[in-house]
Amino acid sequence: MSNQRTSQDRDLLRQWVDIWRRAGEELDEIRRREIECADTQPAIHQLFGTGDSTDNPRHSILNTPPRTDPGLVEQQAWFARLRSTHLDR
Repeated sequence: MSNQRTSQDRDLLRQWVDIWRRAGEELDEIRRREIECADTQPAIHQLFGTGDSTDNPRHSILNTPPRTDPGLVEQQAWFARLRSTHLDR
């Protein structure tokens, strides 16, 4: 009885894996089509503003001066904070 149960469990597991493999392929295709059809200009305006006087200066990246550094120092500071947070646990 236990061998039969184990065999049934394996069959169910194989079916489950196959279903999710096929679902993953379909989801990848949907994602690819959505990316291809995406209109990026409105999304950029929503995220960063239009750069005109109607934008909130705090939220518009277009109103800020260009960076003079690559941001690596700031990135390393964030990593250090994350590391210390995880080490304290």
